[in-house]
Parts: sequence; C-alpha cells; structure tokens
Amino acid sequence: MSDDPNARVDQPVVLFADDAPSVRFLVRTALESAGFATIETCDGQQALEVLASGRQVDILVTDLHMPGIDGLELVRRTRALAERRYLPIVMLTTESQNNPVQEGLKAGLTAWIVKPFKSETLLKVVGKALGKRANAARPAAP
Repeated sequence: MSDDPNARVDQPVVLFADDAPSVRFLVRTALESAGFATIETCDGQQALEVLASGRQVDILVTDLHMPGIDGLELVRRTRALAERRYLPIVMLTTESQNNPVQEGLKAGLTAWIVKPFKSETLLKVVGKALGKRANAARPAAP
C-alpha cells in the first residue's frame, strides 16, 4: 500500500477483518497473490476506523465472530456510512445455518463464505462481488 492513506492504487483494495491471525494470513496471501492490495484488521472496530478514514477500500471481507464489534454489526455500521453504502461485503464464517445467513443478507451482505474455504473460492467470490459493483446501477438514495 501507498504511504499516503488517501492515495488511489491501481489494483482493487480489500479491507479484511478477522481476529484469527492464521485466517488473516491465508486471506492476505490469497488476495495479494492474485494482485489485490490489502488492508488487514483484527476486529470490527479497526475496520470501521479504516472505513471512516476515507482510505480507498473497494470491498470488505469480514469474519462473523470477533470480539467487540462482530461481523454483523460491522456490516450494519458500514451500510450506515453514506460513502460506503454500496461497498461489497463478504462474510467469512464457520456458521452455515440459515438464520445467521438471513441476518447477514438482511444487514446488507453481498456474499457469504463458510470456513474452511479454498483460496479459489475466496477469489471467485471477491471477483464476482467487485464485478457486480462495477456493473450494477445504483439505487436512488432515500
């Protein structure tokens, strides 16, 4: 990443939040090897700080279960930021039951990936979510 936190970079920037260092390593390695720039945080609060700072973020990837601000609350707060309203958000979690998935979709998730996951799956979902953002017409603001 650039030393200037407000500088635009050529490749898409993925902000990801997960409290597990091993998962952060796997996500970072997969994304950077595919040409993405990354910003790594260990919880929802840090991710919100990055989002509120105005730094370039093209997609958010977050864990569901984190201390403090969990993934669902991070999604809700991200959607409340006017400048981040349409940011694609992907949830990584061990949860595969229907209720948490429905809560996430209601909160504004773009996609959901169940752990453990393959790097190829992460890259495919992130690429698809970024493509939807680029091709989708923005709904009118309320």
